[in-house]
Amino acid sequence: MSASSSSIRTVLVTGAEDRLGFATAERVIADGDTVIAHILDKNRADETLRRLQSAARPGQVRMVHADYSRLPEVEELGRTLAAELPRLDALINAASMAAPQARTHTEDGHELTFQVNYLAPQRLTMALAPALAAAHGRVVTVTSRLHIGGNIDYADLDRNHGIYTPTAIYAQSKLALSMFSRSLAETGPEGLTSISVHPADFEIDVPQNRSHRGAPLDAAAAVLVALSASGTPVTNGGYYEGRAEANAAALVRNSRARTRLSSWSNRLARTA
Repeated sequence: MSASSSSIRTVLVTGAEDRLGFATAERVIADGDTVIAHILDKNRADETLRRLQSAARPGQVRMVHADYSRLPEVEELGRTLAAELPRLDALINAASMAAPQARTHTEDGHELTFQVNYLAPQRLTMALAPALAAAHGRVVTVTSRLHIGGNIDYADLDRNHGIYTPTAIYAQSKLALSMFSRSLAETGPEGLTSISVHPADFEIDVPQNRSHRGAPLDAAAAVLVALSASGTPVTNGGYYEGRAEANAAALVRNSRARTRLSSWSNRLARTA
């Protein structure tokens, strides 16, 4: 699809080296827009860039890197992009991981899944919120239907104690991310729209849960890109399953619970 220079959007897609992130970046390119492709694994930069550029016009793809298991890298990327981008049309938070089978912590001291799926995207998004608001842009955050069964354990968010269950750990991370998405819609800068999306009829991060494991990601990517466009009507702060608005978990709809999570996250960021 061709586009005039005045209508070309700039879209940041996180986790662009793998699965849904790559398919989403490809979709942005196919629509004629400029993609900033974020990767977590620097060793895959050359391969990812080559694959994306094969279908792109010159200058349509830019590659950036930050390992989500290292928060200083995320913060540095946020500062760099915020300084370089006065306007950003959309941020699609697609980077994500399933919880490992055994308890795992990052060098920053956090449970790995909670950091990669919540803390890192939360910090990057907040750094770019002014640029997104300036463009009346959108934040589309990939969550999971499993967030509905999640719980926020403030006494042990990093799971240093108690029973470790991968599904519960994953659900907690996606619940926190969904709560953040709703809070951003309500308390973020004017002009910014924020939604969370379960984009497919299967669990993208947990392939063993799929009833059809070979299902393509193209349809899920198309959902994310469509919802990131300002011309697509959405409810600010809404939760979507595919393109249909759905009921999020009770904690997502609970303003006091979301304020508590925001306060905890902000304190953590100030002490980092």
